[in-house]
Amino acid sequence: MGMSFFPLSNDLGIDLGTANTLIYVSGRGLLIDEPSVVAIDKVNKCVRAVGLEAKRMLGRTPNEIEAIRPMKDGVIADFELVEYMLNYLIKKVQKYRFYFRPRAVIGVPSGITEVEKRALTDAAQHAGVREVYLVAEPMSAAIGMGIPVHEPSGNMIIDIGGGTAEIAVIALNGTVCDVSVRVAGDEMNEAVISYLKKTYNLLVGESTAEQIKIQIGSAFPLPEELEMEVKGRDLVAGIPKTLRISSAEIRDALSEPIGIIIEAVKQALERTPPELSADILDKGIIMTGGSAQLRGFDERIRQETNLPVNVIDEPLTCVARGALKIIENLDQYRPVLMASGRRSNR
Repeated sequence: MGMSFFPLSNDLGIDLGTANTLIYVSGRGLLIDEPSVVAIDKVNKCVRAVGLEAKRMLGRTPNEIEAIRPMKDGVIADFELVEYMLNYLIKKVQKYRFYFRPRAVIGVPSGITEVEKRALTDAAQHAGVREVYLVAEPMSAAIGMGIPVHEPSGNMIIDIGGGTAEIAVIALNGTVCDVSVRVAGDEMNEAVISYLKKTYNLLVGESTAEQIKIQIGSAFPLPEELEMEVKGRDLVAGIPKTLRISSAEIRDALSEPIGIIIEAVKQALERTPPELSADILDKGIIMTGGSAQLRGFDERIRQETNLPVNVIDEPLTCVARGALKIIENLDQYRPVLMASGRRSNR
């Protein structure tokens, strides 16, 4: 491992998420944490903004500008834009030109296809990465949390992000069983939007829905229910209006996506070999990912499974932290990497 002031160590740990993309740089920490959004000009198809700047345009762009999220449900919806976004963010990291092109480990959804693997590897190489390795997000998250993934003892991890909820049981450098559903933070936002539309004829945008979810959303009855003012457009009168909404209502709105995730957790538990089930009984389930922060989500899973459930600290960064740890200790962690579409050029 090169010393950190020496610009030779320029390995990257990348979490290419549906909602946010994070990049850790060896010896320099978290340098990029931006929404996975690209704003393009519809007329001449050129990119106007990437990341935070582009997210601010979501839902409020003039007709000729469109803010797009190129990753949908944890998969690449628009390959060219993902490539552009990765390229842009990796270049942004390279404040000074690296002497060597960097190596990178990218955390990806476990359900990724061979075609997508190859596409991502290509995109990273075009962005100037010399060696690209892919790792399943739950595995990367486990390593980021400091779980000894090489041991025979099993750990169950629930990683709930923007596009996917992934449940994995990890032991001996591998995933013993994993269940991935394309229901997570985005679906929760959608559920809030459609609830307000159905119940109050109130139309709100995606950013507002996310705000509501973060401020008063919950998965389990709260000791004290919350409420907030919500502004949107009245679908009948066509003019803006304000409503007071309670956390109980939003919990109702979120019950379907949350139910789907809980079913997936139960499915994963049913598929777990009995020896590992015993480990999970002892150690419980570990929750990570941005949407794991929803109030009472851990409590709800605890009630439904009778298992101890812990939400880790800094759940948003552990996939990227794990990816960096893997690339910095590549020989030790080689067994956890995904077999990629093809070897990257040595």
